[in-house]
Amino acid sequence: MTSDQTTPQDPRTQYPQPPQPEQEQPVPGLAQEMRPKPDHGEESYVGSGRLEGRRAIVTGADS
Repeated sequence: MTSDQTTPQDPRTQYPQPPQPEQEQPVPGLAQEMRPKPDHGEESYVGSGRLEGRRAIVTGADS
């Protein structure tokens, strides 16, 4: 990866690729059938802590 920001780069090859096998599943695929299991962040996500101790009202706003 070069540090030149004006040269177009293919984002598919710009970052390291994990060594995982190709998988075939009928569409739509199921995450529970994938090996290794995908990480959607439900348990691994760590917040920044900027809102710790605060409260918020979350509304539908656009509905």
